[in-house]
Amino acid sequence: MSRRTSNRPAHRDTSRTAKRDEAMMRLALRAAARGDGRVHPNPSVGAVIYRGDRVLGRGTTRPVGSAHAEVVAIEAVRRKHGAAALRGASMAVTLEPCNFTGRTGPCTEAILESGLSRVIVGCRDPHPRVRGRGIRRLRSRGIEVVAGVLDDDCRWQHRGFISVCERGRPHVTLKLATSLDGRIALANGESRWITSPTAREFVHRLRNENDAIMVGSATAIADDPRLDVRRGDRVVRTPIRVLLDGRLRVPSDARLFDVTPDAQTWVVCGRKARGIRAARDRASRVLEIPRTRKGFVDLRRAVERLASEGLTRLLVEGGGELAAALLRADLVDEVHWFLAPKLIGGDGRAGLGPLELGRLADAIGIDPIRVSRRGADLHVHGRVVRSG
Repeated sequence: MSRRTSNRPAHRDTSRTAKRDEAMMRLALRAAARGDGRVHPNPSVGAVIYRGDRVLGRGTTRPVGSAHAEVVAIEAVRRKHGAAALRGASMAVTLEPCNFTGRTGPCTEAILESGLSRVIVGCRDPHPRVRGRGIRRLRSRGIEVVAGVLDDDCRWQHRGFISVCERGRPHVTLKLATSLDGRIALANGESRWITSPTAREFVHRLRNENDAIMVGSATAIADDPRLDVRRGDRVVRTPIRVLLDGRLRVPSDARLFDVTPDAQTWVVCGRKARGIRAARDRASRVLEIPRTRKGFVDLRRAVERLASEGLTRLLVEGGGELAAALLRADLVDEVHWFLAPKLIGGDGRAGLGPLELGRLADAIGIDPIRVSRRGADLHVHGRVVRSG
């Protein structure tokens, strides 16, 4: 009887500890989201240091060349509570700590020097120089490591970084805004505004989460977009703007070429495209990509080049031909589709170009993550279902 009684508190303590670790990992995920779009090519990691139910400090990875989340959190505790507060405390971190020297020192060494006794890891780091080495290093020095806490959520948070490590390309998100019958404009080209202000406000939040925004030349010519992030009338950030302009036909006075140190525009064009010298004068960077047999820019090689240039999360906003080409090439991972309760008709301009399907069974599937309302509009958010 006494033996069973003594075991019950231990079971409750184990369950309580697991729930606490998950709660702290959720706080770490919130911290990680604060760096989205700002720290590439590094992943935006979140870290929380705690003792019992008390949070001592939090950290988010800073822009490239600066401290990682683990070090930021450790320093926050030292400033607020003193170094002694770290002794025996726990850390929840969304991604396995690095164990090599790059632009910064190994996070594993910072953890060991701090005196932390437990590290709760969300997902393992797929980078070739890590891949479990960070966890093994900590365990070899007596640190208790619990791995895989909220693994799916943490992998989703780091989907861009993981995509680059595992597939050599950024995570690609496609945003479409159409009428209920899939049109983006009237036959005469009028298109503003199909969706509601609430939906457009959400798109700015979506832009803010990504490293870069891509549009094709047709959209750049028709809409002359700025592709910045605004709150009301105030510009709060400009992600890297990627213009896919295979034949360099977008005019030099387009607003995309309003380049400043805080607003870069990268032009992706075909190799040896006519006008490339002028493009280099007005763009921040020009990336020459080989063409396919049909003469178009090879999209797979284009996104792979963007990854090699440091981009991990790419938002594609237009137009319909570019969206269809990316889907045909199996280069889209995530879709945000905003449907306005309007009917334009078959003479309107389609929001999505031809997918060249031979059978209905070949239709591209979308696994919904969420279906919601944005003002008067319907918002469908899902992941692309890959065949095979």
